[in-house]
Amino acid sequence: MNLIALQSWLDNASFAILFVTMLVYWGGAAFPNLPTTAVGTAGMAIANLCIATLLGARWLEAGYFPLSNLYESLFFLTWGITAVHLIAENTSRSRLVGVVTAPVAMGITAFATLTLPSQMQVAEPLVPALKSNWLMMHVSVMMLSYAALMVGSLVAIAFLIVTRGQDIQLQGSSVGTGGYRNNGYRLRKAGELVSQTQAVADDNNGVVRLESNSNGKTAVLDLVTVPQSQAVTTAEPLSPQRLSLAETLDNISYRIIGLGFPLLTIGIIAGAVWANEAWGTYWSWDPKETWALITWLVFAAYLHARITRGWQGRRPAILAASGFVVVWICYLGVNLLGKGLHSYGWFF
Repeated sequence: MNLIALQSWLDNASFAILFVTMLVYWGGAAFPNLPTTAVGTAGMAIANLCIATLLGARWLEAGYFPLSNLYESLFFLTWGITAVHLIAENTSRSRLVGVVTAPVAMGITAFATLTLPSQMQVAEPLVPALKSNWLMMHVSVMMLSYAALMVGSLVAIAFLIVTRGQDIQLQGSSVGTGGYRNNGYRLRKAGELVSQTQAVADDNNGVVRLESNSNGKTAVLDLVTVPQSQAVTTAEPLSPQRLSLAETLDNISYRIIGLGFPLLTIGIIAGAVWANEAWGTYWSWDPKETWALITWLVFAAYLHARITRGWQGRRPAILAASGFVVVWICYLGVNLLGKGLHSYGWFF
């Protein structure tokens, strides 16, 4: 079997499948009545299998785990994105996940297949510094963390699209945030007078939850709706279906980022140990190391805001969306534009 020809066929097939899958997801978003979710899911699964086969053929041909150059790492990243996508879509049951993940996966394969110079797509013998078991440990974990963080950030962007950027109060809870969310319930003493405030209405999508006194001793929570004449509408209210979808996307984004962050932490630690073995120092403030630390701090701030501060909705989604840009700078920007131990040396 000609493994090189097989790889060439598989990378082009992956691009074509992901391109068609992207069109399917976009068509389903434009025409919601079309039953395209199953077709899109099948496309992502087939692309995932094609890329896995490509990486396996590369492994057999080169004799080492295929993560030594940019071409291989791009396809491994795409494989991770498609895998995490399938998990997120199966959990959320929303085609909107594919609307944002499919074009990114397709763009990565297009860049690797059509843009990279041919010499960067050829498997070459490993340099001495890469002949280590840490290559698989460090790089694979880092790439999986990038994939998870990217998908989590893309789902957060989908949340912003669904909510039209409005600051809404989500009534559901996810791990670490349920106890901190303000759902409009206020603890008051029996007999204490209560008043309706627009601030509470704004926090609960136009609904105020107030406490009343039913028998003078027992506090009971009543649901009171703010009259339309008293409410100041600043934006078109979201439908219950959009609110439910937004809550699902917010929860899925949080959980996927919660998966990617410990992988990123493990990958950075493994890289530090490998650097000490190869170069005699755990940390040298190489551009890649610096941006890996920045990426870690951004998503640490996201999780801190969710768990400790009780943030939910728009603010953490904006933070996660900014993290998407930071991940790309860490993964690709410093590798191509910067000079350092991790540079691919393409542009400079």
